[in-house]
Amino acid sequence: MELIEKLNWRYATKRMNGTKVPKEKLDRILHATRLAASSFGLQPFSVLVVEDMEVRKKLQPLAFGQPQIVEASHLLVFAAWDNVTEQRIDNYIQDVATTRNAPLEALAGFKGYMSSLLKNTPEHNFNWAARQAYIALGTALAAAATEDVDSTPMEGFSPDGFDEVLGLKAKGLKSVVILALGYRDAEQDQLSKAPKVRRAHDKFFIHI
Repeated sequence: MELIEKLNWRYATKRMNGTKVPKEKLDRILHATRLAASSFGLQPFSVLVVEDMEVRKKLQPLAFGQPQIVEASHLLVFAAWDNVTEQRIDNYIQDVATTRNAPLEALAGFKGYMSSLLKNTPEHNFNWAARQAYIALGTALAAAATEDVDSTPMEGFSPDGFDEVLGLKAKGLKSVVILALGYRDAEQDQLSKAPKVRRAHDKFFIHI
């Protein structure tokens, strides 16, 4: 029930007041994001945590001047792998073996199943990785709400521009979605007190 109350409280905050999110709250939000569901458990994306104001000032024009970019406490940039490579799969298999104290030979079947991704085009794999990043975005939104931290998911930005400013190409990443974290400025944000509008239960769900 508490989660439902927090999700009712949450909304896409349009203006933030610049107040810093306490480190312990930010750490819990990031930890929850890292624990988000992911196909194969592969996590084919990274999350950049951008606090530096000078960097965010460079990013703001690339996000159509949206104020949350600089008014937020932190800006999370979800960046998907540009492709799934054999090396990236090998790195993950090694992590599995180390974490679960399992011999690499025992993971050969799992690795072979995952290696089917290598047959896809880079574009296909990037789009798949981007969808995985969105699952983590949803987890981050819910986690922020449970911490009473406001958030704004944003697709209105130039991915190529963000990639250049953040040096993502060299990391084999492409930005796909961003999330501003902070605290609402209720005086400037008229939607802060507006009732949440969602489709009716019987129109949203189709029971078969």
